[in-house]
Amino acid sequence: MYKITKIKIPTNTKIKKEFDLNGKVCVVTGAAGLLGQEFVRAILENKGIAIIADKNKKLCLKVKNRFDKNFNSQCIDFVQLDITSKKSVIASIKYLHKKFGKIDALINNAYPRNKNYGKHFFDIDHQDFVENIGLHLGGYFTTSQQFSVYFKKQGYGNIINMSSIYGFMIPRFEIYEGTKMTMPIEYAATKSGLIHITKYMAKYFKGMNIRVNALSPGGIFNNQSKIFVKKYNKMSLNKGLLNEGDLNDTLIFLLSDSSRYINGQNIIVDDGFSL
Repeated sequence: MYKITKIKIPTNTKIKKEFDLNGKVCVVTGAAGLLGQEFVRAILENKGIAIIADKNKKLCLKVKNRFDKNFNSQCIDFVQLDITSKKSVIASIKYLHKKFGKIDALINNAYPRNKNYGKHFFDIDHQDFVENIGLHLGGYFTTSQQFSVYFKKQGYGNIINMSSIYGFMIPRFEIYEGTKMTMPIEYAATKSGLIHITKYMAKYFKGMNIRVNALSPGGIFNNQSKIFVKKYNKMSLNKGLLNEGDLNDTLIFLLSDSSRYINGQNIIVDDGFSL
């Protein structure tokens, strides 16, 4: 038997709220999506100001109205942002600066793709391959570039790129057998590219007080087939597929001052699937 000793904390000890974002203005691209909405919620719950940035204005307003009911409406705003358009990105930055006087962080979370995305390797056309990488990787470059211009003038900034375990490991194709799913090569190429440009930017911004990190999640449950879920979970260590809210704590850590010396890193959250 082990004896459990209770530790008494002196009453005069101040406990630091490590993840209190304290009014940080955080822009979430693709904020109307599965992960994006959870990121918005996490930012608001940790006293940050969440900017819902998405190409679809109707969805932006829907998400904003959803959170307006439970949070201070002054801590939520939206911008209609197309990450593939330099003009759209610049207009969004100008609007946010005028309203808030600052922008603390950019979370690159959008997932743009064309109508032919998701085909198997032998069925992909060159044009679709190029377009999908341009939309996704190119879009992250454009937003990062323009926000970095702003951050440099501001004197500080924080960029978080949403990558994936398939950005650094070879897909386990066997878990897709018996399903209609596949792991598109455009996805693997984009996510691996994101990890590298994350490191590139972090080093390039030396001395500018702009830090850049990547967050690489494992699979997220989204009503996939039972065959896939069973195979995926078997290769994980405890839980298996993550829920959309399982990344929130890591994201908030990267947004907070507690991670101020973490720069150019790729943080993996996958329940050990990649081991």
